[in-house]
Amino acid sequence: MSEAHPQDEPDLSPEAVLERATAARGDIFPEWRSLVYASPKTYHLINQTVSYLHQYHGEQAASAQLSVRMRELIAIPALCAKGDLRHAPNHIRRIYREGLTNKALFEAASAYASVAGWSSLTRVSLAIEQANSADYSFGKLPRDGQPKALRPFPEMTLGRQRAGTAGERSADSEEWRFAASIDPELTRRAAAFVDRCVAADGAMDTVLGPGLRELIVRCAHMEKPILPHAISAAPLTMA
Repeated sequence: MSEAHPQDEPDLSPEAVLERATAARGDIFPEWRSLVYASPKTYHLINQTVSYLHQYHGEQAASAQLSVRMRELIAIPALCAKGDLRHAPNHIRRIYREGLTNKALFEAASAYASVAGWSSLTRVSLAIEQANSADYSFGKLPRDGQPKALRPFPEMTLGRQRAGTAGERSADSEEWRFAASIDPELTRRAAAFVDRCVAADGAMDTVLGPGLRELIVRCAHMEKPILPHAISAAPLTMA
């Protein structure tokens, strides 16, 4: 005789899975429906994870963890770097509803671009255009459109003061010094871009301080785990 399912086990029928996902997220991309009907438990597990990760309705992380707005400032550049212009505009509409501005988004995307490459910033621009287009049908824009003023969020006050005395400029690292020995002018220009992206000169009038930008950089490295260590792990021998 088989054991009875626990009474609190969720209904895994496709219709119930879709209903819960729509309630949590507000809507659902139609391309997910084929998966839901073919393997409802797979999508159920995806939805459970994503709802917690992005703190969709009914899902809240501990107070010591990242806010919704900071999570989206990591997620959107990651989606754009992958070329996912289907889902990224939906997330941008969400941060607009949360009171984040394009300036905040581009600061986060710039930090991500120090790893993913500056062309990823153009995909953020394309995602913003789609998010503000009436032709994009997912998510909701605020009634007055994109925010003109930033709504403060908890992480804004963090990571603005250096804890130690070590230098933060790219040119101070062994990898960049090696690059400078090959092409000092290219290295100088590229390092200036990277230093700008990670706010190596300090927070100034930025939304995100150097500490938060470093967090975004670390997340970007997790998407590209090999490249950051390529030069230091296997330095080139120039014949």
